[in-house]
Amino acid sequence: MLRDPVSRYLSEWKHVQRGATWKTSLHMCDGRSPTPDELPTCYPGDDWSGVSLREFMDCSYNLANNRQVRMLADLSLVGCYNLTFMNESERNTILLQSAKNNLKNMAFFGLTEFQRKTQFLFERTFNLKFISPFTQFNITRASNVEINEGARQHIEELNFLDVQLYEYAKDLFQQRYHHTKQLEHQRDRQKRREERRLQREHRAHRWPKGNGASEGAVTEDYNSQVTPRDVYQKAFHCCLAAEGLTYDRGCAEETPPPCVG
Repeated sequence: MLRDPVSRYLSEWKHVQRGATWKTSLHMCDGRSPTPDELPTCYPGDDWSGVSLREFMDCSYNLANNRQVRMLADLSLVGCYNLTFMNESERNTILLQSAKNNLKNMAFFGLTEFQRKTQFLFERTFNLKFISPFTQFNITRASNVEINEGARQHIEELNFLDVQLYEYAKDLFQQRYHHTKQLEHQRDRQKRREERRLQREHRAHRWPKGNGASEGAVTEDYNSQVTPRDVYQKAFHCCLAAEGLTYDRGCAEETPPPCVG
């Protein structure tokens, strides 16, 4: 999950202000942890409780800076935490590109600011269904922090790699969302067409159309309704026709039965 860099930075500051630390994190890279010179601490005591935002921003080696890029990128490409491995500009370019590549190659990622769309992509990607819909909370500890425009700009400068990554992530996220939506609409249309086709076949099976061989044939139901009186009348007219008294077209192509009396 990625988050707006300014909101994420403020959230981490409030977290640290309450006494949180990452002392147990080993920061392993290429099989080793960084030396104290490679990764110095921002505070001398056990934690950084009560730190002000200004103090938090003033620590140049604060791991809160560009945290999302650093956690997504392959640090071994830039010598891990050894800042003397290459110049800063080259290091930043490689880190940002590595983070983008790794994000693009992930089957799924979400954005904190788009909870419902994140849920949709997760469910469609992994063919799973959450019991309850995700809830978008717009009120967070970070959102309750009031900062001036100068402080906001300074945070963006400290996290300039995260800002670029987040813009890339939003664009990629929206592309995946709309593509998945389009595929779902296509599947729904195909499903409806298939359902209509099956319904037509079902109706055709229940009421089959007559073919040329059966047209004009007397049905079984009709024969069952023919009475002896009908048979007698037809035989009588055939006899008259045989005697030359009348012409009965119904008997014209039949061999007339012998007349009696």
